[in-house]
Amino acid sequence: MKEEIGFIKFVVFVNALVPLVLLGYDAYYHRLGANPLEFFTWTTGTLTLVFLLISLAVTPLRKMLGLPWMVKLRRMLGLYAFFYGFLHLLAFLWFDKSFNLSAASADVFKRPFIAVGMLGFFLMVPLAITSTTGWVKRLGGKNWNRLHKLAYLSGIAGVIHYYLKVKTDTRIPLLFGAVLLGLLVYRILNKYAPQWTQRQPARAQR
Repeated sequence: MKEEIGFIKFVVFVNALVPLVLLGYDAYYHRLGANPLEFFTWTTGTLTLVFLLISLAVTPLRKMLGLPWMVKLRRMLGLYAFFYGFLHLLAFLWFDKSFNLSAASADVFKRPFIAVGMLGFFLMVPLAITSTTGWVKRLGGKNWNRLHKLAYLSGIAGVIHYYLKVKTDTRIPLLFGAVLLGLLVYRILNKYAPQWTQRQPARAQR
């Protein structure tokens, strides 16, 4: 089973890089549309939310499907969310502000969607730093789990950031919001009514 889990993690690792490879390929052949810099920024932001929500969905899926090994994928998926979030922030600082930190800071106060997006990213920073086994041991399991609930706040900030950014066609951010709401509802039910959320063991046949 250990070898199978290792192979699954390798497959997930490689596939999580596919969007970035495709972005690079399309950029090389000038297929990113009329505004390639905006397309790159939009895509990396969307991927950040995608991987963040997938990482949050690992626990519900492993409990409902009865697949405890899925927990081993959560850390990697969360780090990919941080990675794409970092690329999203880098694109903003590079393409929009030419690394002018004063101008970027001014935008945080002028445009609420940027402030909320920054909050969402910086909430992920302690999660990425403490993602190692060593940090789990230093903090203790309960404290580590409490800290990593910040992922939900980061997700909420990310959805709001997306919603405020698009202004008109809000279907995609609303879809992300609905998924996040479903995950939050699951977490509440899992705490107060676990019999509704966890797979019951099969009864032995007589």
